[in-house]
Amino acid sequence: MLLPTLRQAVLEANLELVRRGLVLYTFGNASGISREEGLVAIKPSGVPYETMSAADIVVTDLNGQVMEGTLRPSSDLATHLEIYSHFPDAGGVAHTHSEFATAWAQARRPIPCFGTTHADYFNGPVPVTADLTPAEIASDYEKNTGVAICRLFDRSGKSHIPAALVAGHAPFCWGSTPADAAHNAVILESVARMACYTVSIAPQAMPLARELHDKHFLRKHGSTAYYGQPQNPK
Repeated sequence: MLLPTLRQAVLEANLELVRRGLVLYTFGNASGISREEGLVAIKPSGVPYETMSAADIVVTDLNGQVMEGTLRPSSDLATHLEIYSHFPDAGGVAHTHSEFATAWAQARRPIPCFGTTHADYFNGPVPVTADLTPAEIASDYEKNTGVAICRLFDRSGKSHIPAALVAGHAPFCWGSTPADAAHNAVILESVARMACYTVSIAPQAMPLARELHDKHFLRKHGSTAYYGQPQNPK
């Protein structure tokens, strides 16, 4: 079997989305990439999570050609591939229709950073794409969804906001591994819920001060980060 370790990691990422209440029935999908092999492992389309095994995870090349597996890959495969192409540090992608993040996507509103929970993970508002044109919807819809996501970010392939809302659709998140992508999807839903409550309580609420936003983000992710334990303690 190709990429057994990655397939297991992708299965676990998909199941984490279920455990955290981010998907219903067969909604959503997670994937992982082996850049050394030039292969992607992704959830099969329409398969119930409760019956899915690592053997069901589909392996494709970077053009979307199935290399191993008897099931069809997720219909969102082309979106995942665009994200992997644009973000060279991405090792996993997670897509859900979680309620609060999807509500912001349907409202076509970015999620403002109102507090430090958001700032711990996303160094700025979580952006929302422009609506796809009729031509983009009619041809290569899933690929064009990925293109719309990547347009939100610069060409450096670096993102300190590992998530985006697709207008009228739902969120996509990414991370260094499939587990990290699923983790970011869970956090995104949490901050989307808190932001929704914030604007309900105080419609005039202002985003977090930039100084406090930067402090919280950089203490976890900056070059002088000091949150948590050293990776290689002496």
